[in-house]
Amino acid sequence: MSDQNQLSVIILAAGKGTRMASPLPKVLHPVAGVPMISRVVNSVKSAGAKDIRVVVGYGDKLVKQVVEPMGCGSFKQSQQLGTADAVKSAEIDSLDGTVLIINGDHPLITKDDIQKLWRQHRESQNDLSVVSVKLKNPKKFGRIVRHMGQIKAIVEAKDASHETLKINEVNTGIYFVRADVLQDYLPMIKNHNAQKEYYLTDLVSIAIENQDKVGVIEANRRVAFGVNDQMELAKATSFIYKQNCKKLMQNGVMILDPNNTYIDETVNIGAATVIYPGSFLKGSTNIGTYCVVEPNCYVVNSSIADSVVIHTFSHLEDCLIDKECFIGPYARIRPGSDIKQGAKIGNFVELKKVKFGKGSKASHLTYLGDAEIGEDVNIGCGTITCNYAVDKKKYITKIEDGVFVGSDTQFVAPITVGKNAIIGSGSTITKDVPSEALSVARGKQIIKENYTEKFKKDKKD
Repeated sequence: MSDQNQLSVIILAAGKGTRMASPLPKVLHPVAGVPMISRVVNSVKSAGAKDIRVVVGYGDKLVKQVVEPMGCGSFKQSQQLGTADAVKSAEIDSLDGTVLIINGDHPLITKDDIQKLWRQHRESQNDLSVVSVKLKNPKKFGRIVRHMGQIKAIVEAKDASHETLKINEVNTGIYFVRADVLQDYLPMIKNHNAQKEYYLTDLVSIAIENQDKVGVIEANRRVAFGVNDQMELAKATSFIYKQNCKKLMQNGVMILDPNNTYIDETVNIGAATVIYPGSFLKGSTNIGTYCVVEPNCYVVNSSIADSVVIHTFSHLEDCLIDKECFIGPYARIRPGSDIKQGAKIGNFVELKKVKFGKGSKASHLTYLGDAEIGEDVNIGCGTITCNYAVDKKKYITKIEDGVFVGSDTQFVAPITVGKNAIIGSGSTITKDVPSEALSVARGKQIIKENYTEKFKKDKKD
């Protein structure tokens, strides 16, 4: 007998998912930002599976692009002839040890679930274990039919009698089976049913008839949750976001409304930080302690140090925010920006690839791109770095420590403004400005006295 401590996995992911009403293959629909097939693969891989085979069909090229970089093999089911045919497509003759068969549309199953079920399977010494759950409303799930407590068959809802449909113990579609048992009995399955399909569930009856040891492992209802339409997709996403919030709150994060806060499991947040509702915190984001993220902020792949306030409706992406900074409201911090301690980026300010120095301020209505801003710099309202030239290249604006920039200033890069310089409001700066200098670049103001009456007279004529 082969080593039953060796786990191989077959993930069934060939279906189109007609009820999703979407051209995207069902298993690629995202649950809390991650394709559901990726969630299943991550769970089985972290549970200890070495050989993971994904059966693809509809949209196979797209599914392969997701699962193959994760270390999975992909096997195409050419025709949709049922679950047994799908398993057969995975070239089962080369498998060994224990085989876990699972659907690719069960995104809520976790590593802990799989490890627990696998342990129970080994301890039972079953040749085949069926994972079941009990549901108040079994709907279209296949029913577990028992005799004197022992499983006798799995009957699909479409083929079940009225009495069988009253059974509330259902098949999750998850099986643990010895590889040799699967190899021996899978070819025996026939398509004598209403759908003319090859049901994997018939494996149970065949194994029992051949006096193999078949058992049932009852699992948490969550394990049975499969996604078949957009409503179920939304429920799965909501569940995962709530679980993520729960874990963070257990570690001291203050989340005011977990039902309306959306935090990926890859996000780290320090204790005593306050997260307001409507916020999306995604990717490899790290947020320190004593921070405040006000309502409706979007933060992705960003590092935020301690005691930072991110005001309402701010958008941060791939950026670094040092401690004690104030961001927003309505700020946009684009990739490559690095904001140092105590700086302030105010309302309707956009930064792109900017190094923004300690204690500096850009309080409102400003665009800074491809710029290096020193310490204690004041950027006045309406300032623009003109970094994109007619040659389609981007140039750097350097503003050194202590500079005061008046409102409505344009810097035509490449340009450098020296320390403690002053830029007069309304200037378009096209040349370098020395340290300690005043630079004003405006059109000459012209005044024509007693002009209004003449203008009115000319208009009447």
